[in-house]
Amino acid sequence: MSLIAEHLPPEQRAALRSAIRWEWFTIVYTSVTIVLVALVVGNSQAMKTAWIEDILSLIPQVSFLLALVFIRRGRSRSYPYGRHRGMVVGHLIAGVALLVVGANLAVESVLGLISGEHPTIGTVQVLGHTVWLGWFMVGVMAVIVVGPFFYGPAKLKLAPKLHNKLLFADADMAKADWTTNAASIVGVLGIGVGLWWLDSAAALFISLGIVWDGIKNTRNALRDLIDQRARSYDDAHPHELVTEVLRRMRRQPWVSRVGVRMRDQGQVFHVEVFVVAKRWRRPTARTLSRATAALEAIDWKLHDVVIVPVLELPDAVAR
Repeated sequence: MSLIAEHLPPEQRAALRSAIRWEWFTIVYTSVTIVLVALVVGNSQAMKTAWIEDILSLIPQVSFLLALVFIRRGRSRSYPYGRHRGMVVGHLIAGVALLVVGANLAVESVLGLISGEHPTIGTVQVLGHTVWLGWFMVGVMAVIVVGPFFYGPAKLKLAPKLHNKLLFADADMAKADWTTNAASIVGVLGIGVGLWWLDSAAALFISLGIVWDGIKNTRNALRDLIDQRARSYDDAHPHELVTEVLRRMRRQPWVSRVGVRMRDQGQVFHVEVFVVAKRWRRPTARTLSRATAALEAIDWKLHDVVIVPVLELPDAVAR
């Protein structure tokens, strides 16, 4: 079954196809890195933490692809608004997983520093030569950092086109992957030169990064689920479509005052437009229908628009 939602315009359909391809590529690439790191992880706490972060990084990609399956099913009597919030649920799952596991890893790293554990890295035989395993650890971490420099920026370009916060979170995490690899290399080299505490310190640095990603994504997903005012794909500011809807409605000759409530359903917006009509220009059903169609034509994200004539504007609406 195709994962491309039928309501999307051509540009967004192309962007979504590209996003799906990048997500599958990332899953395959990350699965390979997980296996490679598992082969050389040794006793380094920093390497173990980086390995677990790689496993956790699969959650946003899997959540994105699963959410598309639900969104593609469209509306029904049981789901009259559609299943667009499957994307927000995936965002929340990813955030909570990062937060919980990251906090656990941070505690383990702190306990390692307090207890003064001295991890050791052994040697392996390669073609009759004894080689320190740490060199293989460093080599693997230096090689696998290449991938995120390609798929991270690619997803970052697609996220605003699709207004997809889960895709943006995935890209944002990939952008910071090089710090994880660098920290794990520092931890391994620290063990090699006798600075045992560098390994636990590097593990703590990595785990705190995971916790911060978890906090950001959990907070943003929860805000959308409890219907905060629609914001931009990166949650940096209120979405400009709120202002645009107000501007368009004020142009209507029959409108006296107007207020808007717009909430994020995942990739699309549910919009309630409250209108106080002029006394001598009461709108007919046809007038309201035309105004609704005009608003939906502004942008594909205005997926569900309702215009409600009222005597007084409700509280807490954008005006």
